[in-house]
Order: sequence, then structure tokens, then C-alpha cells
Amino acid sequence: MSKSALPRRSVIAGAAATVVGWNTVGRSWAVEAPAPDAAPDAEAAADTTSGADALAALPRLDGTLVADTATLARFGGDFGHLVTAAPRAVLRPGSVRDVASLVAFARRHRIPVAMNGQSGTGDAAELESHSSYGQAGVRGGVAIDSRGLDRIVRITPGRAVVEAGVTWAQLTDAALAQGWMPPCLTDYLHLSVGGTLSVGGIGGGVQRYGFQVDTVESVDVVTGTGELVTASASANRELFEAVLGGGGQAGLIVRATLRLVRARERALVLNLFYDDLGAYLADQKKLMLERRFDLQVGDVSRNAAGTGWRYKVEGVVHYDGSAAPDRAKLVRGLRCVAADTTFTDQTAREYAYRVDAFAGFLKGAGLWSQPKPWMSLFLPASATETFMREATALLTPEDLGAGLLLFYPFRTDVFTRPMTVMPDELVGFHFDLLSFPFPGADHGAALRRNRRLYDRAVQLGGKRYLIGAIPDVTHADWRRHYGTRWGRVVAAKHRFDPAGILTPGQGIHS
Repeated sequence: MSKSALPRRSVIAGAAATVVGWNTVGRSWAVEAPAPDAAPDAEAAADTTSGADALAALPRLDGTLVADTATLARFGGDFGHLVTAAPRAVLRPGSVRDVASLVAFARRHRIPVAMNGQSGTGDAAELESHSSYGQAGVRGGVAIDSRGLDRIVRITPGRAVVEAGVTWAQLTDAALAQGWMPPCLTDYLHLSVGGTLSVGGIGGGVQRYGFQVDTVESVDVVTGTGELVTASASANRELFEAVLGGGGQAGLIVRATLRLVRARERALVLNLFYDDLGAYLADQKKLMLERRFDLQVGDVSRNAAGTGWRYKVEGVVHYDGSAAPDRAKLVRGLRCVAADTTFTDQTAREYAYRVDAFAGFLKGAGLWSQPKPWMSLFLPASATETFMREATALLTPEDLGAGLLLFYPFRTDVFTRPMTVMPDELVGFHFDLLSFPFPGADHGAALRRNRRLYDRAVQLGGKRYLIGAIPDVTHADWRRHYGTRWGRVVAAKHRFDPAGILTPGQGIHS
């Protein structure tokens, strides 16, 4: 890994210095004059004295490359606020061609590169990577701000073509305006399309549609050699399957063609509550296999007395006009606490944006910017009750803070992309610890807890989601995670990123 990052032939924003090239001997950026806010240490400083023989010319770019202290610091962290990995430069691409040119240059000079979604509602003060443990970090390398690729190319019946920096919120509103909807939305919509497709993309529609990557028809990808390739199930299939849910290891997604479904007008939201874990698990599986709901999730929280845990099923039925679903039929034959059952009728868009109010509360309370040791696991149904009883015996209210624990079933046969590995059973459960700890929490202890739960899940046949904060993941852990698909991971990395420069923050040791 290099100790410097990538420039362009332009003035660095906010600094009186022009990047003129890459010093191949000193492995640093050559500038006409030192930037006033440049870091003072020798390792971080740009080279202003190297001879022309050591200077590699930079590619022409349509966008800008910045290296001011504030920008580098912002791209050095992420939503988890647990890992810092500052780049040496940030590219704000003006075109897809910029990404290809940059990566080709970086490959020649062994400079690490990663795409960074910079997700959020659009307020520049809150934009950041929404990985939780440095996965989009690129220490000493180049971060590509995907917000520079934020164009919705077109929406046609059943299909959308978007650049990687478009958020799911932007796509949802644009699609709704034409009567369409992405079939599987993340719970928080202000995430970049490219970012979620690189890890899978999960939401309440997972039982019917799989991950968001399972709704992708094709992608435009910049490989680790700087080649721009269009890939689909019928063309360049190896690359197509390597990048969808592949953690940015084989290529950077710059554009995607996505499937859309007809939008419905309204959403009837049903909440069912359980005090017994066994009854909850049985009803969750029953509801999913009977397909009673269009969306089906669930969560775990402390009961009102604070003496134990309570389980909730959240089911959603979409409908049009006055054709409201039969509420009695939706709850027939279930073992929930009937007196606590609630129904909420709202527009489909209101439901899609339901998390925004909660996010606003967390921001107002100062918890959004606190360290968050999130962890997401996928468990085989046969071992789920065992795992959950052990986990809830270990977890405390302080572990959740103001957050929550999502917990709901899915069918593994809906996942079609090889890099999104699942437990080896027809039914699995998603265990998603979304903690928002209060100030003063012991984050080191939380990470050790995550590691303990992860190891137990693996022992029981579980898998992980790539965004989680799990410390000390080893080569053996990755081999075990991918299992029989490990050879495909290694082959794709060697073929499409032979210099090994892409997305080092994932730590996938191939």
C-alpha cells in the first residue's frame, strides 16, 4: 500500500497549490507550491522538489481532485465512527471516464482506491460513508466521492438506469412520479445505489425479492485495471457476479440498470407483539411461507418492565384506492398478544421514508455521530432459537442504547448472486444489531461482544453481512465465510484487480 494518494492537474480546492504529477521515487504528489493547510509531517506532505525524471504525468479529468485537510478528514471516517483511515486525496468525478482514468493511473503506481458513497440527506455537514467499520476507507490512497456520479439516466416502464452516487431516496421519488418503485428498499433510503449493491442491499422486501443485487439487470464497472466494462448475466457474467455483493474487490460500480415494480398507493402496516420467542419464530416463518405480507420484518426490544425481551412482527400490505386488506384475515391463526396488535394506514411513500423521523430524533439527541458497533448476521432457522437465547442473555439495554435489534426470516433460495453467501438451509433469520450507544459506552467491549456473537453464529452455520463491525477477521475467517465459493473470490480478484488496489478497507484476504 502506498503512503500517498492521487491528484489531478488542477488547483486543490481550498489551497494555493496545483498538483502536477506523481513522484514515482518519493511516492508522493508533486505540487507547484505547498498547500497552506497541508499536514506538516513528512509522510503527509506533498513533494515540491523532485526532478522531472521521477514525475509521472496525470490523466486529464473532467472533475476535481482535492487534498485539503477538512476533506481528507471527512473521508477518513465513516458512520460507525470506530475506524479512521484517511486518504491522501479525494476525487470528485465529473464523469465515469474520470473513475476509469484514475484507477488505471493508480494501478500503474500501486495506489489504493475505494469508492465512497457519502450517504445522507444532502446536508454537506452530515454526509459520510455508511459502512460501520472502515470498509470504504482507503488509508493513504484515493477516495472517490460517488456523489459526483449522481445522475438518474432514465426511468422507463419496469426499469431504471442510474449512476452509482444516486441515493435510493432520489430513485424512489423519481420512480414514484412515473408510477414505479424499486422492489427492495433499504430501511434508510439516503444510501447510494453503488454502495448498497457492493454489499448486497437488504430491506423489508427481502422475502420476495432477495437483496437489491438480485434486482439488478446490468452494471457498468471500472475494474482494477481501469477498464470500463458493462456486465450482466449474459455478458461478462464472471465480473457481474463478482461485483454484486462483492465488497468492491473486483471492480467499482459506476452505473446500474435496476428492475422496478408497479407502485401501489397505500401501505397497511400491522404490528404483532410476542413475549415468547418460540411463538414468535413459528409465526414469523408461517407468515413468510404463506406470503401474507408484501414486506415482513421484525425487531427485538426490552419489555415495558425492563425484565426481559419482547418480539415484534411488522407486516405491510400494499394496496390501491379503497381496496383495503381484510385485517382479521391477516392475524388469523397467530399466537401474538392480541390486545397489543396495532394497524397503521399510510401512503406507500410515507412507509418507505418511515426511518427519517427516527433518524431526526437521533441526530437531535447527538447520537447519530456517536460510535456505533453495528453487526449483521444471517442464521440458519434450525439454530436461530439457540443463538437468540444466548444473544439476549448476553445483550443489555446499554448495548442497544437508543437503537434496536432487527430480527426476521427470509428464504435463502431468493438470493441469486454468488458473493452473497447464505446459511445452508431453506429458511434463515436476519440478526441485525443496530446499536446507538449513549456517550460513555465501552466500545471496545462492544466489539469483543460482536466477535463472540459472530464466532458463535459461524459455529451454528451462520454468515455475516459485509458492513458489520467485527474485529480481527482473519484469512481463515474469510475462507470459512465464503466456503466453496472462496476459489471464485480469489480468481475474480486476481483477474479483475491484479495489482490488489481496490477497496482495501474490507480486509478480504484473498
